[in-house]
This record gives sequence, C-alpha cells and structure tokens, in this order.
Amino acid sequence: MTRITFDTATSLNGWIADEDNSLSWLFAVDGGTTPDAEVLPGNAGVLVEGSTTYEWVLAESDILAHPEKWQDFHGDRPTFVFTTRDLPRPEGADIRFVSGPVADALPAIREVAGDTDIWVVGGGDLAGQFLDAGALDEIAVSIAPVLLTGGAPLLPRRLDSDRLRLVSAKAVGQFARLVYAVSPAPAG
Repeated sequence: MTRITFDTATSLNGWIADEDNSLSWLFAVDGGTTPDAEVLPGNAGVLVEGSTTYEWVLAESDILAHPEKWQDFHGDRPTFVFTTRDLPRPEGADIRFVSGPVADALPAIREVAGDTDIWVVGGGDLAGQFLDAGALDEIAVSIAPVLLTGGAPLLPRRLDSDRLRLVSAKAVGQFARLVYAVSPAPAG
C-alpha cells in the first residue's frame, strides 16, 4: 500500500531552511551533504516538493546548466512540484508541475506512484497541506546539531500527540533520527 512520508532534516529548534531559504547550514554538518542510505525513504517511487525547495535545488547545484546533477538526488523518479508560476525544467528530468489544492492533485500522484511510496521532500507548508488533506502517513525527521534564528518552520500546523506514534528514535552520525506514524484526524 502506498504511504506518504514527509522526510526532512531540521535544525534543533525546528527550522528546515534559514531566513534566506538556504540549506547551507545543513550541509555544514558532518553527513549533511550525503545522508546515510538507511535514513532515505527506500520505497519512494515519487517525490513531491514545493516551488521554493525546487528552485533552491536548481540554483544550489546549477542544475539547469548541468541537468545530469538532477539524478544525484532525484534519480529517475517522477517529481511533482507544486507551484503557481512557470518554472524551468532540467533537460531529461521527469518533473510534473501542479497547482491548486493537494487533495486535487493526490489522485494523479498516487496513480504515478503505483505500489511505491510518496516522499514529500519539502517544504513544511506543503507537508502541512498533505496533513490537512488527511494524506500524511508518516513524519521522519533528522535533527541536526544546529540552532537557527529563523526561517521556514518544520511543519506549520498543530498536530497533537494523540495523532503521533513514535516508530523509531536513533542516532545517525551527528543527527537524531525520529520517525512518527500519523493517525487520521478524528471524524467530526
């Protein structure tokens, strides 16, 4: 059964990007540029990201000039990018631009995923929209030993402990890795 996981890294105080929407703070941590394979969603056949994440990835690795770098992280997996703007597409990348509510795009995303999982890469607000749509099954967070003064929050939604069940907690290099199962919102 297809599962939807928000899997990301965060600072110790809950920011997934700094005030400049940069992840340079993350890459400065030992192991931040090449995460341990055991922490990446192994069965993810489809990736989903917001336009801010997408544009940052393109700029950080100069992917438009070097489209082969897209494969380093995304591989051949289809990637859905939520945006309200026209954005460039690296040559050869399987990118599907979508706009509107997550709930409207979910059938197409699930169809492409087939029997594989869906990895919501970022950002936090997009993951919150999956949560709002009742479509987030898991939150996996690698907590970096970094404190930031602001930026993009991990998941800007209220989610009480009665809906989260700790699946695992372990040290992975310099990171604390937490995985929580998300239960559906109560009916009503």
